[in-house]
Amino acid sequence: MFFQHVYDKSLAQGSYFIGCQATGESIVIDAQRDIDVYLKLAKENNMRITHIAETHIHADFLAGSRELAFVTGAELYLTDEGGEDWKYEFPHTGLRDKDVIKVGNLSLAVMHTPGHTPESISFLLTDHPASDEPTMVFTGDFVFVGDIGRPDLLEKAAGMKGSQQKGAEQMYHSIQKFAQLPDHIQVWPGHGAGSACGKALGAVPSSTVGYEKLSNWAFKYENDKEGFIDYLLSDQPEPPKYFAMMKKLNKIDRPLLVEVPKHPQLSNEDAIQAYERNLKIIDTRSKEEYGKGFLPKSLQVVGNDSFSTWMGWFMNYQEQIILVSEEDQIEDFTRKLMRIGLDNIYGYIKPEQVSELGIPLSQREDIDDGEVAAKVNDPNVQIVDVRSDNEFKKGHIHNADHVFLGTLTENLDKIDKNKEVIVHCQSGVRAAMAHSILSRHGVQDIKTYLGSMNDWIKKGHEVVKN
Repeated sequence: MFFQHVYDKSLAQGSYFIGCQATGESIVIDAQRDIDVYLKLAKENNMRITHIAETHIHADFLAGSRELAFVTGAELYLTDEGGEDWKYEFPHTGLRDKDVIKVGNLSLAVMHTPGHTPESISFLLTDHPASDEPTMVFTGDFVFVGDIGRPDLLEKAAGMKGSQQKGAEQMYHSIQKFAQLPDHIQVWPGHGAGSACGKALGAVPSSTVGYEKLSNWAFKYENDKEGFIDYLLSDQPEPPKYFAMMKKLNKIDRPLLVEVPKHPQLSNEDAIQAYERNLKIIDTRSKEEYGKGFLPKSLQVVGNDSFSTWMGWFMNYQEQIILVSEEDQIEDFTRKLMRIGLDNIYGYIKPEQVSELGIPLSQREDIDDGEVAAKVNDPNVQIVDVRSDNEFKKGHIHNADHVFLGTLTENLDKIDKNKEVIVHCQSGVRAAMAHSILSRHGVQDIKTYLGSMNDWIKKGHEVVKN
């Protein structure tokens, strides 16, 4: 058997390439949208991609299953569980509980595991030349390392009222079903640490059924259904705004993108014209470089591993964008954006072009912890904490108002434009991005505290806990 775990750090998303070396057949589970990685694996290992499967209709990334099927001619195997509202709207081979997919001398048995979503399934893999007992389970967003999938996304991100309670109850029963599996079976989940599909995902890529039964909180509530549901639904992170669009695009018959697009570097003249047409400028530079001089109304989205997630919070799917990016980074940014369906990149400019366009640049005013501490009781100052709700509750600056970065644009009415506004976060990156949002929307007197909350505490400043 050939096995390859393909991991996208930007979305903490795992997909799987599994092949029978005897017959050359292979299956890809939960493919990312830039499919060249799987085509390369197949070519390098003398295999044919003959089967493509998904564990559920994904909310956090745009699956590349259909692109991969189009290029390879492989059969799509997708869940038909969950009822009529959870049907894929394009041709596929439907899967039900206990169905079996055969890939050469391998077999994958379907196990319906609703909870995260009603249609969710897992795949139990048996390598028959080695054993007639299953050795791996691919759980998608059902069981993670140290955590389980959240059932509240449909309600919070897609507006399906009442679905989280039902999903939590389904998850309780699915966990009991999972616990009956042999302890030795390897667990390969769809996500790792950093994903918003759970609240405490482990950083190691895989586990075993036995280890999860020992260490995963979800198996501590075997005889306490209500306690399980209460814990599962409490303190889940904010679901990114783009999740609702992913649910839709992964279900419907949409246009395909089978190659990674190449985007042009814009001339200064073209960049000026685009800027004057109000195309949105996304500046991917570090918070330090951006603060020294940026194009007015540009939006800073730091080009780190969280780039695609924050872009999913801030962007809609109609507006064209220009990236401020180094030439050797543009392909990486393109891949990260196409993985969540953001394809409207008009072009890019290099960082040095920012100062060459003849447009007067703005600068960010940063302040230190002492200056912040001196203003916590000033009635003419508003301190805005843009961290997550859970971070804010664990400890925040005295008199700070909480407005989560991802929803800041929708909550500008909470910002007092008649006061000096100080923004801060956990480490400074989100505060810098928040500054760009407020500046873009006309807030004039903004100061940015780029220090960490750990430094704030170490220097003896007051912290309030909710």
